[in-house]
Amino acid sequence: MESQKEKLWTRLEKWQKHKDSKMDKDRYLSMMDELGQEPVLEEIPPGIEDFPNIVIEGINTFNALGDRIYPEIGYIGKDYTNLPLYIEMYKIEDTDTFLEIILRLDSEAIKTAQDKLKREYDRMKRKTK
Repeated sequence: MESQKEKLWTRLEKWQKHKDSKMDKDRYLSMMDELGQEPVLEEIPPGIEDFPNIVIEGINTFNALGDRIYPEIGYIGKDYTNLPLYIEMYKIEDTDTFLEIILRLDSEAIKTAQDKLKREYDRMKRKTK
């Protein structure tokens, strides 16, 4: 049986996957209505409002932290220098969960940036042949 935290991580991953796409909760529900089909709960992309406050605060903190970017390498992660200020500002008590949220977001952002850089590199490599 999936624990509450595992469900939270699954929903957060789903949110990350859909946040930049055009498919959000409202669009999904509208599409299912137009098709005359019942929405499938597991398929509904979560909105930020569907998360507990600690996740919303983690997302806001992640977005507020500076990026570490190097030429030729690209994005290598967030600058965590000001993280203690956000923990204090939001009065975070469950720092383990808060930090895990931010690290999961950062890990996905690093992977996305690396994938994009590799695609660009491969495209440039093909053009030079």
